[in-house]
Amino acid sequence: MTLRLSILDQSPIPAGGASAEALIATLQLARSAEGLGYHRFWVAEHHGAAGFAGTAPEIMVASLLENTGRLRIGSGGVLLPRYEPRKVAEVFRVLGALHPGRVDLGIGRAGGIARDFPRRLAEVIDLLGKPYPGYIPPTVWLLGAGSGSARLAGALGTRYAFAHFLSPHLSTAALDAFHGSSTLQAPTQSALAVRVVVADSEAKAQELTAGFLLWRSRKDLGHNERSPRLPRCAATAGPPRRTRESATAVGSWWPGLPIR
Repeated sequence: MTLRLSILDQSPIPAGGASAEALIATLQLARSAEGLGYHRFWVAEHHGAAGFAGTAPEIMVASLLENTGRLRIGSGGVLLPRYEPRKVAEVFRVLGALHPGRVDLGIGRAGGIARDFPRRLAEVIDLLGKPYPGYIPPTVWLLGAGSGSARLAGALGTRYAFAHFLSPHLSTAALDAFHGSSTLQAPTQSALAVRVVVADSEAKAQELTAGFLLWRSRKDLGHNERSPRLPRCAATAGPPRRTRESATAVGSWWPGLPIR
């Protein structure tokens, strides 16, 4: 088995910055990721979150496809309860026609009432259509943080991406549920999304992490107004509240497992 590394960028807005700065940084990050040999690059959808600039992933996906040449590009994800299935499918059919074989449609169930979500997801899959010469349908991924979404992905024959950074303790059970229920004829594909902080030195990475955890602790307490942007470094307002995420390792190295 080969572990392929990818990036899910939430387009964070730094303190003192603006949305445009964050979105331009996302484009720059994608170009760097392609040069470094990463496999795919996804962008998220966030609404009403002062710290993130990504509100329209389908627009960012189009721009990223035009600014890269090899990377798979996709949404991580489109929040389906907010949209008509036909509109989602039509947008991604166009993207798939323009960039065959490079488009991922990651779908999430947050953002609204999701009781008919399985039907809506199945409708999107059907509307994306079958392959024909010159057209490769976008690959559909269901995003989730539990075993229920994993089993749904398996039943509908989609790929599955698990949000480890939201529910690290459920990751093994969810991935086992997906692979055990998948109806895919080809080998199943799953992804594990972990939160990563990257810097030129370990000390700088620790500083950025402290700033993020401070912002996260205020966000969890409902203090968005006090911290509308992500700190560029640890602020002086005191240590962050300790959370499950700050106490959990978000990644492991498997000796002998090839990574590309």
